Amino acid sequence: MTEQTAFAPERLKAFVDAVVAIAMTLLILPLLESVSDAAREGSATGAFLVEHRGQIVSFILSFVLIALFWMEHHRQYERVLRVTSPLLFINVAWMLTIVWLPVPTAMLGQMDTDPLQALLYIGTLILTQVTTLAGKLYLMGHPTLMDLSAEKLRSGAIGDIAAIILFCVALPIAAWVHVVGYFALLLLVFSGPLEKLLDRVRR
Repeated sequence: MTEQTAFAPERLKAFVDAVVAIAMTLLILPLLESVSDAAREGSATGAFLVEHRGQIVSFILSFVLIALFWMEHHRQYERVLRVTSPLLFINVAWMLTIVWLPVPTAMLGQMDTDPLQALLYIGTLILTQVTTLAGKLYLMGHPTLMDLSAEKLRSGAIGDIAAIILFCVALPIAAWVHVVGYFALLLLVFSGPLEKLLDRVRR
């Protein structure tokens, strides 16, 4: 598909918004089922919150992460003028990772932690970030598709690379250092300093 026959970006943005909203809603379903089970068993509210704290934490974590991914996607595509076929498929891949995230989130909240679970959960986050980066790299190679400076795209790409590195560091920690577990994702607070370091290396 040529740039002249590209898709209108408004339809892509609307589609992405709908997919993200559905994925964020799906995150709460396991908790709603747990509430129904607790009601049938006559559990008290406090006992429910303690028993299902893993589900609650995993829901909040994934909800926040999806929201952050969506905000980054919005900033990236708000100045896009046309969407070509390759860029569309990059976005479809991005949406696939977002729609899949509720599955490992449910595992995280209801099952015992094991290395494969960590691989599924954090691996999904890595793939989301990789597809975000792929979109930026494609746009950098096709500047006529957007009304955005190449420098801003490069800065965003460096931020994506920093996040990918930190996710990759967090994955083995979450998988095999059970004392730390998914608190390893707090490494993302260092994304700013790492981004500045990578930018210095680039320059």
